[in-house]
Amino acid sequence: MTRIQYYVASTLDGFIADEHDDLAWLLQFGMADFSEHYERFFAGVGALVLGATTYEWVLREGGGWPYGSLPTWVLTHRDLPVPDGADIRFVSGDAGAVADAAVVAAAGRNVWVVGGGPVAAQFLEAGRLDEVLVTYMPVALGRGRPLLPVDTVTPPLSLTGVTRLGDSVEHVYRIG
Repeated sequence: MTRIQYYVASTLDGFIADEHDDLAWLLQFGMADFSEHYERFFAGVGALVLGATTYEWVLREGGGWPYGSLPTWVLTHRDLPVPDGADIRFVSGDAGAVADAAVVAAAGRNVWVVGGGPVAAQFLEAGRLDEVLVTYMPVALGRGRPLLPVDTVTPPLSLTGVTRLGDSVEHVYRIG
C-alpha cells in the first residue's frame, strides 16, 4: 500500500533550513552514517513532491537531478527549468489532487514529500500525509525554516520507530 511520507532532516530546535534556505548546517555532517539508511528508504519511493524552493535548491546544489526519471510534482506558481531526463510536473492548488496523482504514478511504491515544511504542512492539513520520518541532527540554529509550519493543531502522532544514525536519531511517526 502506498504511503505518503515526509522524510527530512531537522535541527534539534525544529528547523530544516536556515533563514536563507541554506543547508550548510546539515552538509557539515558526513553522510557515512546515513547513506545505507537513505538508500533503503529511497528504494521504496515511486514519486516525489517538492516545493519550488526545495526544487531550486536541488537544481543549484545537487550536482544534477538526483532522482532520475521518477515522476515529480513541484508546487509553484512560476516557470522553472527542467533537467534533461527528469519527469517534472509543475502544479499549484489543492494538495489533495497532487496527492491523488502522485499515488497513482507511484504504482504501489511510496510518495516522498521531499520538502519543504510548508508543502508537508499542506499535505498534513489536507489529511494526505501518512508518515513523518525526521532525522534530528545534533545542532541548533535558533531560527530558520520550520520543520512543519501548520496552521492548526494536529492530532497526536504515533511514534512507530526510532533509529540511531551516528550522533543523530530518526523518529518515524504514523499519522492517524
